[in-house]
Amino acid sequence: MAKGAAVAVEPNLLAQMLDASLDPRQNKEAELKIRAEEKKSGFSLVLLQITASDSFSSNTRLASALFFKNFVKRNWTNEDGNYKLPEQEVASIKSELIGLMVSVPPSIQAQLGEAISAIADSDFWQRWDTLVDDLVSRLTPDNHLVNAGVLQVAHSIFSRWRPLFRSDELFTEVNHVLSKFAVPYMSLLQNLDACIEKDKSNKVALSQDFAELDLAVQLFYDLSCQDLPPQFEDAIPALADLLLKYLRFDNELLSTDDENEAGPLESVKAGIFEGLTLYVQKYYDAFGPHVKRFVENSWELLTTVGLEPKYDVLVSKALNFLTSTTSNPEQAKPFNDNSVLAQVVDKVILPNLSLRDSDIEMFEDEPIEFIRRDLEGSDSETRRRAATDFLRKLMEQFETPVTTVVSSYVKQYLAIYSKNPKANWRAKDTAVYLFCSIAAKGTPTAARGVAQTNSLVDVGEFFSNNLASDLTGSNIEPLLKVDAIKYLYIFRSIITNEQWQQAMPLLVNRLGDSNYVVYTYAGIAVERVLYLTDENGKPLIDPTHITSLSQDLLEHLFSLIEQSGRAEKIQENEFLMRCVMRVLIVIKEGLLPITDAVLQHLVSITNIIYPNPSNPRFYYYHFESIGALIRFAGPSEALKMQQAFFSPFLVILQNSVEEFMPYVFQLFAAMLEVEPAKPLPQPFQSLIPPIIAPPIWEQRGNVPALVRLLTAIIPRAAEDLVQSNQLEGVLGIFQKLVSTKIYESHGFDLLECVIDSYPPPTLEPYWIHVITIMLTRLQSQQSTAFHLRFVRFYHYIASRDDRGLGTDFFVAVTDKVQHDVFRGLYLSVVLPKTQQLTRPLDRKTAVISFTKSLADSEAFVTRYPKGWPHTCNALLKLLEVPPLPSKREDMITDHDVDDTSFGVGFTQLQTIRKPINDPWADVMDLRKWVGQYLQAADRRHSGRIGKFVNEGLSEDAKGVLSTYMHL
Repeated sequence: MAKGAAVAVEPNLLAQMLDASLDPRQNKEAELKIRAEEKKSGFSLVLLQITASDSFSSNTRLASALFFKNFVKRNWTNEDGNYKLPEQEVASIKSELIGLMVSVPPSIQAQLGEAISAIADSDFWQRWDTLVDDLVSRLTPDNHLVNAGVLQVAHSIFSRWRPLFRSDELFTEVNHVLSKFAVPYMSLLQNLDACIEKDKSNKVALSQDFAELDLAVQLFYDLSCQDLPPQFEDAIPALADLLLKYLRFDNELLSTDDENEAGPLESVKAGIFEGLTLYVQKYYDAFGPHVKRFVENSWELLTTVGLEPKYDVLVSKALNFLTSTTSNPEQAKPFNDNSVLAQVVDKVILPNLSLRDSDIEMFEDEPIEFIRRDLEGSDSETRRRAATDFLRKLMEQFETPVTTVVSSYVKQYLAIYSKNPKANWRAKDTAVYLFCSIAAKGTPTAARGVAQTNSLVDVGEFFSNNLASDLTGSNIEPLLKVDAIKYLYIFRSIITNEQWQQAMPLLVNRLGDSNYVVYTYAGIAVERVLYLTDENGKPLIDPTHITSLSQDLLEHLFSLIEQSGRAEKIQENEFLMRCVMRVLIVIKEGLLPITDAVLQHLVSITNIIYPNPSNPRFYYYHFESIGALIRFAGPSEALKMQQAFFSPFLVILQNSVEEFMPYVFQLFAAMLEVEPAKPLPQPFQSLIPPIIAPPIWEQRGNVPALVRLLTAIIPRAAEDLVQSNQLEGVLGIFQKLVSTKIYESHGFDLLECVIDSYPPPTLEPYWIHVITIMLTRLQSQQSTAFHLRFVRFYHYIASRDDRGLGTDFFVAVTDKVQHDVFRGLYLSVVLPKTQQLTRPLDRKTAVISFTKSLADSEAFVTRYPKGWPHTCNALLKLLEVPPLPSKREDMITDHDVDDTSFGVGFTQLQTIRKPINDPWADVMDLRKWVGQYLQAADRRHSGRIGKFVNEGLSEDAKGVLSTYMHL
């Protein structure tokens, strides 16, 4: 492996480091050593060498594959898509990776598959056009391990298409793949079918066959997800027969004794149902004639399959398929019968909606997992959710009969419960789920829950008659308390303000329940209700009511979060941390009397969790809570905030806790922005050298947060930066950022802060270099985004004549770079691109910039007189729809956190989102301001404006401008 490569890394030494990285006692030190090795030549190839070699332990090989995957994700390309590794190393990785992938165990394949997917994001297919041919060449008639490796690679690449929107570029890629892969794939299916027939008495061989079939079924979805492949369309009858065959297939050799883990047979069937759902939803015209057979099969499966958890995903997928077919009126017709609907409820809905022993075991033994699966809007494949979705789809088609039939079952199960509440509490749980399934219409949202209900039932009455007592009574089964709380959570937007005044205290009281799921669900519901507003944007629950409870409420929430004292356990329950965040946001300045207590808890949690960040959701809400504290208590308690948080935050930076660093930089910035006119506090001065040094900028997630921190530091340390020769370092960062597409806007933000913070003479030595960098980018990389950001910068300079800048200043600076370069720049970039500005403040700045140029620029009088009418016409076009004044947004909307996108990277903290700074906030009526400004300039310059108007503008333009000047 990697023979002949010029490798400066010693494999055995690197393997020892990888082993150490698996030991919690030395993993941090080992990871730092490995990161140091990354800089050596051929590091990635040595990782592949270790991964491939049987002479290393399986754990070492797996760790090597994991580091290779992460190395590739960080180091394959830069922000502009150019390779960061030497071309030869890139070529070696591509040539070796596929062969390695098909020869290693599945656990290692998974890591290498992710690495291949990351490479494909950048290179496939134009820069890796041999990949599909390479994959096809490795397919064999009978080696299922090799085939599985090939299919795993293919799936890791082609599955990227699933969430993408249609585009010409995407379809070019898909067609490239189909032209080479579709026919061999169809042949592979035929061979595999024959092998399964041959191996039906050989357990080992049959298991290998089904592992390959499982991947083949996933690829069936991948290859079809964007459009129906022509090769599949021509073979739909044969494909349908094959898929139906394996839905009906059974062989006891593939059965598993484990009741919880799905076996290969269940996995294949679940994958087939997923593919069928896609075809019903997207390709019904072509696939419709075959649907009836699959509906009959799914019905047979659902009425015979066991209740064991190992069948959960299969049952969910089968129900999803039925749900998709029911969307079609033709397929839904057989259900429009009360007796048929009763059978559906009896044989399919109730078995999958009712609580099982395994559900109760999870409730008791894995409460946080139970919540995550059960929570409305979760992506978990649960029987309950799939059964509910199917029932709601039936109700969309046949609202009255479905409501009638299901309501009778609700009454029946409530009656069973009433006969013996202690013994029959599960019957009530079923009744509540059934009622919710028919009461809710549409898709619930994470923000507001259910927005529309079935007019044939009364949501409020059902709660009052059946559920309210479960929140007040004693000796109530915990799961019934959860049902009552979840009911309020689901229908939170439907329940009236008056009803909430009665229900809210019940929810808050349940936070004191001894059961983990009950108090967590109470926290979830309280948080979402506090988020709700009425049609006027006013909070549904009066914040003053919460402020009076806030001390006890927060203390209790913190006690629940911190009760274990261990980092992993504290971070387990993100729902409680989110509730803390919401309470702080709602009470705003009402938190001032309890600042010290809240501060102490947040600092304590930070100190406990920083060595081992484990739940991105939890620590996001944690840092949002700190942000809320800084935002609302910071203005009056700035020093207290700095003293409390500086040390723990510094420890995070010193230990390079990458997950936390972007949050820390944002929070440091917010602390400093509270008092922008004061000198930089002494502790923060020590941060300047490391944050302007290159290494910290290498972590992409740090960049936006570091720019914000620097822009908070610069105004408060302007003199010190000059005296310590650190201003050059700051401008060096600007140069680095503005040279990359992804960070160019941040570079401009930093530069504008520097310009705002210093008088023009201080920056005189740097202007030529700064403008040269911009002009070079404009010429070498034709990027609309860069053009627009440059135009914003031009207007920023041209509008700030009050600071010694202005249009003539910009002309003079560009002259020093290249005489008269301004003329072409203004005509080809500034004037046309200005009309493309979209942000209200940018358009407002452009109006002020143009107006000041027209009013006072000498260059437009002496050198560019023809530019005057062009500028005036551009100004009038901007004023056709003048930008509205910016409003301060008090509504704080946190992110809907997804583990796949939150982690090491930049996530904006909403509680301390930097407010828009409008230097002309007093200018409210732009048209009136323009008219008055030009009138005053006309008087200052002895009628010069009037002369330009009369000589250069059309009659229509004169009329419009005259209107503004007489407002």
